[in-house]
Amino acid sequence: MVDLKTTYLGLSLRNPLIVGSSGLTNSIENLIEIEKNGAGAVVLKSLFEEQIHNAASHTIMEDEYANLYPEAEDYIRNYTKENDLAIYLNLIKEAKEKLTVPVIASINCITSSEWISFAKKVENAGADAIELNVAVLPSDPNKTSAQIEQVYFDVATKIVKEVKIPVSIKLSYYFSALANTLVKLSWTDIKGIVLFNRFYTPDFDIESLEIKSSFVFSSPGELGLSLRWVAMLSPHLQCDVSASTGVHTSDAFIKQLLAGATTVQIASVLYKKGFREIGIMLEELENWMIRHNYQTIDDFRGLLSVEKAENPAAFERIQFMKHFSGID
Repeated sequence: MVDLKTTYLGLSLRNPLIVGSSGLTNSIENLIEIEKNGAGAVVLKSLFEEQIHNAASHTIMEDEYANLYPEAEDYIRNYTKENDLAIYLNLIKEAKEKLTVPVIASINCITSSEWISFAKKVENAGADAIELNVAVLPSDPNKTSAQIEQVYFDVATKIVKEVKIPVSIKLSYYFSALANTLVKLSWTDIKGIVLFNRFYTPDFDIESLEIKSSFVFSSPGELGLSLRWVAMLSPHLQCDVSASTGVHTSDAFIKQLLAGATTVQIASVLYKKGFREIGIMLEELENWMIRHNYQTIDDFRGLLSVEKAENPAAFERIQFMKHFSGID
């Protein structure tokens, strides 16, 4: 009998398959089903910093007295914020009451100031860990890469000083020196890095001439990006690595573990195929391990990382040399 147990962020998990932050992890009913189907841990739906600000601004615009009394605007902003936070904290408390697997809270932040006090409230509500979903699109031509990168370091260092529970940080690949930045982040007191964050993607409606949302779910074709960087960075990071985006099959799940991922997060595939896919992936992982005579996850984790692969140069290649060059 194979053993799927692993450790992530210092937490004991029954297996390395985590259901990542999404709308699916925003209700107790879904969380219970996710645990029943075998997930090793859950990441609750993110509470967005922008969501709170926008909700407050919308309420203020609709309130005829807000513009007459400055204190009314302050009251609305504070009430909206505290109300949204209370709902989220109650979700954490109820999840901890109903589940036995680790419950990881997710905070989506774009500044280093808003979430310092909230992180402590998340800890007090019972969350086992915090996943910081830091999303800073480097679109401002007046900001340097150093200024943008500093936001990530400020967020990470300030929050880990505030709480005792482990903190991970979920990142995008929008860095001019990705490897260098991630290695330096791993030298802080964060316990894990999640690769990669997946951004909202705009699309155009050519008939109505409007901007709309597109590509809501990840696709299997997106696996390659995170697979490359997990394989290249996992030997060098001084913290755990959780692979995210593009994992739609058990093969993709196994590939990320071979690349060196401590855990693997899934979400889009569950929207498309349902929670039963969790058990299917885990069963197929077990069957694969039996075929290859592996008893534990550690027996094969990282076997194809840049540190152990027979051809590590393959990870550095970024140009096609064969498939589209006419060379057989």
